[in-house]
Amino acid sequence: MSVIVALFLVGIVLLFFEVITPGGVLGAIGGVVMLAGCGYAWHLYGGQGALIAFMVALALVGATFWVELVLLPRTRLGKRMFLDAAISSTSQPPPAEAASVIGKSAEAVTILAPTGYVTVDGKRYEAHCIDGLAPKGAVLRVTGLDNFTLKVTKV
Repeated sequence: MSVIVALFLVGIVLLFFEVITPGGVLGAIGGVVMLAGCGYAWHLYGGQGALIAFMVALALVGATFWVELVLLPRTRLGKRMFLDAAISSTSQPPPAEAASVIGKSAEAVTILAPTGYVTVDGKRYEAHCIDGLAPKGAVLRVTGLDNFTLKVTKV
């Protein structure tokens, strides 16, 4: 009986430390150790003893997860371990509002082969020429936005 209790305790400790060291290895080992405890209970006490041991193991795992996911985040240590803030920023804003540039005339600041830079209303944008090559100084028309570039065509 003491071997079964020891296996369950080792399994629970490993499952608990899985929160601190992510990766799943400690949790998997803890689960295997607890299953070994259930197997040993089967060996000593038969099917009924194994069923009781399995139910106790499930209750212990459930209690451990409840402590880790409900109680621990409320403690001072848990507040430092768990992330509650979300990052809602973007890596780069869109180059322009679609309505303010689509259909407007653009001038190639660099050669577009097929990407380069254009100016629209005095602002510089990265652009992709759908028609392929456009020389420096070419007059183009903005036809759309794609990710962080303007889509332009030759006039």
